[in-house]
Amino acid sequence: MAKAAPKKVVLAYSGGLDTSIILKWLQTTYGCEVVTFTADLGQGGELAPAREKALRAGIKPENIFIEDVREEFVRDYVFPMFRANAVYEGQYLLGTSIARPLIAKKQIEIARKVGADAVSHGATGKGNDQVRFELSYYALEPGIKIVAPWREWTFKGREELLEFARQHQIQIAKDKEGEAPFSVDANLLHSSSEGKVLEDPAKEAPSIVYQRTISPMEAPDKPTDISIGFAKGDAVSFNGKPMSPATLLTKLNELGHDNGIGRLDLVENRFVGMKSRGVYETPGGTILLAAHRAIESITLDRGAAHLKDEIMPRYAELIYNGFWFAPEREMLQALIDKSQEHVEGEVRLKLYKGNVMVTGRESPKSLYSSTLVTFEDDRGAYDQKDAEGFIKLNALRLRTLAQRDKGKK
Repeated sequence: MAKAAPKKVVLAYSGGLDTSIILKWLQTTYGCEVVTFTADLGQGGELAPAREKALRAGIKPENIFIEDVREEFVRDYVFPMFRANAVYEGQYLLGTSIARPLIAKKQIEIARKVGADAVSHGATGKGNDQVRFELSYYALEPGIKIVAPWREWTFKGREELLEFARQHQIQIAKDKEGEAPFSVDANLLHSSSEGKVLEDPAKEAPSIVYQRTISPMEAPDKPTDISIGFAKGDAVSFNGKPMSPATLLTKLNELGHDNGIGRLDLVENRFVGMKSRGVYETPGGTILLAAHRAIESITLDRGAAHLKDEIMPRYAELIYNGFWFAPEREMLQALIDKSQEHVEGEVRLKLYKGNVMVTGRESPKSLYSSTLVTFEDDRGAYDQKDAEGFIKLNALRLRTLAQRDKGKK
């Protein structure tokens, strides 16, 4: 049974060539009214051209939405994720994954506001982003129509796409002619590059791929000393100065860039089933993760810390796969947020040639006791003789196993 054609579509629109083609394709294929949404996620570059391009494509001024969501992005998405120390497959800091639910949420809000019956995105049919967008759409508005052009249109290659653009007077920048050397996604947390020159995982990525960091080899020979303050698991100050979430992450990005921090060349397992090679840069996030784990090391109880580390891979996988709005992610978030109640204090770090080194950490809620740790007179706080019974009780099953096995010989 064929799907009913959409009447009014909210398109996630960057103003770039691909989404400009999608905008015109929606108009020519379905004859529908198109509403554009452009999010400022800290990706860099001006957003004003997106408005001008949408106007030239015939979009009504009242149907063009451009919003600065940087603070919301860091406060409500990045920081909750970092409370969990979330890392996918041991390395990836989920920079692209965490942006998609926010964009989808805004699209649904706009669809309700303007009475649109459909939403659309520019994600390809082989990647993870189509899943992330669409799971979020359905979680927030179960009856919404979704138009995924890359799964629907019949263009056989980029040259056909460019020819469509020429036919419809869509401006094509010189660097967009022919095949792009690689694709890029960026926001305030990271930049990711993949495809084309990066498809062979045996070949080193060319230097032009790196956009957010200088090479660690070219970083200054002098280390940079900084401090980050935390409250309830979130970074709230830099070098003693209170900062908003987006402002603080921007500052860490600058320092990470200057010190060659946060580069990652990764082959990951996509949710859709294939392996993919990508080059990621997460300068500020890499610093933030090290600092957060450092403040947790003195404020979290061992049981709480170990439980967090056990559930973290599951939490990270949910975000990677697009289940930000799923009940299990929200349940895990409640547990994680509970663990952060006393995660406060200050962490000192040294940044040097791609490295983030923790040099100190202190907190009014610290569980670290110098009285217990010291080899000197601890005045009865810990009786070392008690360790003998502790060891024997823990060794009981090992001794029982050894006695059994010894009897078999």
